[in-house]
Amino acid sequence: MAVAKILWVDDEIESLQSQKIFLENKGYSVHTLTNGFDAIDYIKENIVDVVLIDETMPGITGLETLAKIKEYNSGIPVVLITKNETENLMNEAIGSQISDYLIKPVNPNQVWLSLKKIIDNRRLVAEKTTTSYQQQFRNLFMALNSNPDYNEWMGIYKELVHWELNLQKSDSPEMIEVFQSQKNEANTEFFKFISRNYTSWLKPGAKKPIMSHTLIKEKVLPQLEKGVPVFFVLIDNLRFDQWRTIQSIFAESFRMVEEDTFYSILPTATQYARNAIFAGMMPLEIEKKYPNLWKNDEEEGGKNMSEEDFFRGHMAASGKDGMRYSYTKVVNNGAGLDLVNNIHNLLNNDLNVIVYNFVDMLSHARTEMEVLKELAGDETSYRSITASWFEHSPLHQALKKIADKNIKIVLATDHGSVRVKTPIKVIGDKQTTTNLRYKHGRNLNYDPKEVLAFKDPKEGGLPSPTINSSYIFGGEDVFLCYPNNYNHYVNYYKNTFQHGGISLEEMIVPVIQMVSK
Repeated sequence: MAVAKILWVDDEIESLQSQKIFLENKGYSVHTLTNGFDAIDYIKENIVDVVLIDETMPGITGLETLAKIKEYNSGIPVVLITKNETENLMNEAIGSQISDYLIKPVNPNQVWLSLKKIIDNRRLVAEKTTTSYQQQFRNLFMALNSNPDYNEWMGIYKELVHWELNLQKSDSPEMIEVFQSQKNEANTEFFKFISRNYTSWLKPGAKKPIMSHTLIKEKVLPQLEKGVPVFFVLIDNLRFDQWRTIQSIFAESFRMVEEDTFYSILPTATQYARNAIFAGMMPLEIEKKYPNLWKNDEEEGGKNMSEEDFFRGHMAASGKDGMRYSYTKVVNNGAGLDLVNNIHNLLNNDLNVIVYNFVDMLSHARTEMEVLKELAGDETSYRSITASWFEHSPLHQALKKIADKNIKIVLATDHGSVRVKTPIKVIGDKQTTTNLRYKHGRNLNYDPKEVLAFKDPKEGGLPSPTINSSYIFGGEDVFLCYPNNYNHYVNYYKNTFQHGGISLEEMIVPVIQMVSK
């Protein structure tokens, strides 16, 4: 491991020689200077891992030196050492992004501990994470093989996301590979679980998880309270790991009351799952009740143009038609800025629905634009780009504007997505849909071991676009391709994020309750 380089700046550095020797014996390289001007020049010419600065030096103070160092390189950790414990100085130092603050007289162990915390923190966290995952591996393995029910599957997926996010900080490619193998095994078992149980959940009176069509009834309407506006924010295509990535941004303004998950219906695609959320019905029931509004895959026109109509009908059926509510859909940046300007007016309503389409646009663009293929090439970068988007989004700006009001937020999504890697051949007629994770049509030809099939769409609560239509769903990381132009499509879509099928990432999705702090 490379020797860490320390710069110690103090006008009385001669009196600290014993401390310098102590640190050098601990394996650090320590260079000393007596004033801030020399320190700034030294930083520009040399690699330094941590700077220790005395606050009260003649010529230029420690804080002034700190500001100049940060101007040149904001990433260098700086530890301020001072006799002065005044609150103003501390506030100013912390505001200047110091990494630590030591009060004189300092003893060698104090300085060593501070350096260890700054320099070794990442390595120690990575080592501890790897060891902890090794210990937990067997528990996860046993959980996967003990025939988990739908609640236990939600727990298993949360646990997998926890380790995925923590292991990405480690420097152990071997351990990440072991984890990936365990996650793949989990998705294999989850596909079998859904294949065995999904249709039984749709029978009247069946014991079932919260699903798309019961989400508003179970998670949104119970939050209604006189005088406290509820904001139901639906970010399209937001996986649970992506939620965990933006959770800390929400935590700056809101307090989390409950972090839960629910099951997206099949197909895990916007036109099915999101319409089911707002209608409070499965697609087959929506088609029956709203024959003029429901559109099947092959029909012309937008498939999610009637969500507000479905929602209005849902509220009437729930006895909430006297409630004051708004419905806002954001599909581009202009609509997002309108939301920022209008957000205060929504405080007069009992319930405000905000549908934000950005993540879905990113996911679709991921397959169309080479730049985004580079930006979101794997799960880690996909999470990172989501966090960066949300932090700078009009949605975040709008919610921050009302964070000081007495409000409740229910944040959810309609479905997630999965990175596809394994192509499977499917043959169908001209009417067969082009989706990569599910297809429906007549005369579909496929290997029944590789997909979940609803030969009668009614089994899955789905409409039949034509007589003899059937639906098939890919599991794990498969994508469904036609034999013609097969190699072109395989190469084009491999490693892209898709949805519509059966995986933990697509089906088990977040629903979060928050209140203002």
